[in-house]
Amino acid sequence: MSVLPSTHPGASLCGASPAPLVRARALHVVPEARTLPTVVGSGLRVPTLHGDTAYANLDHAASTPALETVKAAVDRALETYSSVHRGAGFASRLTSAWYEQARAEVAAFVGAREGESVIFTRTTTDSWALLSKALPSRTTVFVFGTEHHSTLLPWGRFRTVRLPVPQTVEDAHALLEEALTDHPSRHRLVVVTAASNVTGEVWPVERFAALAHEHGARIAVDAAQLSAHRTIDLAAWDADYVAFSGHKTYAPYGAGVLAGRSDWLDAGDPYLLGGGATRSVTEDGTTWATGPARHEGGSPNVIGAIALAAACSTISRHREAIEEHEARLLGRLRAGLDEVAGVEVLSIFGDDSDRVGVVAFTIDGWDSSLVSQVLSVEHGIGVRDGKFCAHLLVDELLEDPWGERSATAVRASIGLGSTLEGVERLVAAVARLVEHGTDAQWTITETGWALEGADPRDVEVERPW
Repeated sequence: MSVLPSTHPGASLCGASPAPLVRARALHVVPEARTLPTVVGSGLRVPTLHGDTAYANLDHAASTPALETVKAAVDRALETYSSVHRGAGFASRLTSAWYEQARAEVAAFVGAREGESVIFTRTTTDSWALLSKALPSRTTVFVFGTEHHSTLLPWGRFRTVRLPVPQTVEDAHALLEEALTDHPSRHRLVVVTAASNVTGEVWPVERFAALAHEHGARIAVDAAQLSAHRTIDLAAWDADYVAFSGHKTYAPYGAGVLAGRSDWLDAGDPYLLGGGATRSVTEDGTTWATGPARHEGGSPNVIGAIALAAACSTISRHREAIEEHEARLLGRLRAGLDEVAGVEVLSIFGDDSDRVGVVAFTIDGWDSSLVSQVLSVEHGIGVRDGKFCAHLLVDELLEDPWGERSATAVRASIGLGSTLEGVERLVAAVARLVEHGTDAQWTITETGWALEGADPRDVEVERPW
């Protein structure tokens, strides 16, 4: 094992010996046999009204469990954990090398092109806040009402052109083309999701990238709901920027990514002012670094970066098995819910549109927050209810002039922590709820639905520390 000298930008700014810079395209992914990676906590059992049962994890769209390979990588990295780009000692040089190798692994995962930046952040939300700060003055940003709040809100009210929720892909294309025509400016950025966090529907990123470039605009892609399920490829998409989160990619260790073209990022103000982001500081002023170091001030989350790199590597090696597993579970989930009277699955573009493993639905006559509580306390199923930080989209999809439909929805989302048994249990539980109601008494309070009597989930569990 050797740690070689480097020219990492910004690495020597605090008197440290820098670590090797590894180019992303040097990596070569070798597909493995079609076996599924395992996740930490797959044997979890949870309390219910009817006794403990295996946990049915159908809440991957919010956060994914850690992969076993990710945990192993973190455990190994902690044994020699030290400062990044700050020290000459062996542990620091090794940790620094792994940090830059993690950047290269992630660059390969997203299909970054030569010379593009890969910046480690905290989350997708953090990534878009960084890009927003780096945009040239008077940039006009175009964003659909379908977006998660993290991609809808950070650009600033007065430079954002907000497009309505489209009815079809063709409608979305026409709305964007009209907006780009009507709002000429020197700098423009189109922001689209790769997969909806509400409906799971996959957007044709290449098509919108081509349209944006035809009008002289750039495009940024929110891949938060795509990263764990499908391939991200900046080069193939011909996209300019992409962002995603580790906690939705089986690496819940506080790391996210912004990757893409370097010019705006190198010209924009540093995101975090401090050590590592500077080339020099004198009485006369500060010279800032370029490259990823410009926006990674302070001591970086090296453990999060290593965890994310391990997840990207594992997903890439098992891509076909993962997609087959999720397609099988998603097919059963949608078919099962279609058979239950009163259940409506939400959709932007129609029932036949391509989806990753995310399904939001309502049940006639049932409050969605109560449904999620019943699924948990009576069946040991984890789902999510609400508007999923996409209020404009959910309000549009649930619009009803007679006020007869739920204002929120239930979201079931599958991944490597999901099983066919868990999907079958959800379908059966929803059918039972429609036909027979709940097994318990519930009361609505100021904070939500409360179980009358003892809640089996209110158990004392020893703190992990």
